[in-house]
Amino acid sequence: MARVLIVGCGCRGLELSAQLIGRGHAVRGTTRDPARLAELEAAGVEPVLADPDRVGTLFQALDGVGVVCVLLGSAAGPADQLAALHGTRLEMLMARTIDTTVRGVVYEAAGTVDAGVLAGGAETVGRLCDTSRIPYRLLRADPGDAAAWVGAASACVDAALGG
Repeated sequence: MARVLIVGCGCRGLELSAQLIGRGHAVRGTTRDPARLAELEAAGVEPVLADPDRVGTLFQALDGVGVVCVLLGSAAGPADQLAALHGTRLEMLMARTIDTTVRGVVYEAAGTVDAGVLAGGAETVGRLCDTSRIPYRLLRADPGDAAAWVGAASACVDAALGG
C-alpha cells in the first residue's frame, strides 16, 4: 500500500483519510491549525503542521509519499491569496515533487474557489505532471455531495497509483 499526503486535511480530507486507511494506506495530512493536530492523529492520520501558502513547510511532508492530494478547491481567503495558492504556490509544490517519491497527484478542481482559478490550477498540475511523467487526476466532484465526493476522491487516488 501507499503513503498518501493530503494537503488541506479538513472535514472532507478526514473522510477520505478514513476510507484510505481502511484500505491499508498510510495517510499524512496537513493543517495550518496546531489545535487540529490531535484530531488528525486520533483519526489515524499522521499530522503535519504546514501551510500551503508557505510551500517550504510542505517539503518535509513529501518524504516517502506516493500520492499527493491537493484538496484546496474550497479554501477560504482573499481572492489574490487564493489565486496565488492555486497558481505560484501550487507550481512550486508541483515542481518540487519531481525529486521525491511522489508518483501520483490528485488536484481538487472543483469547489467554492473561483472556477477560473481552479482551471488555472488544473492546467498547472497537468503541465508539470506531464513534463515530469507523474500520473495525475483532477477531482471534479461536487464537494457539496460528501458521499459522492469521497468516492470520487478515492477513485482518483487509485487511478493516480495506477490502479
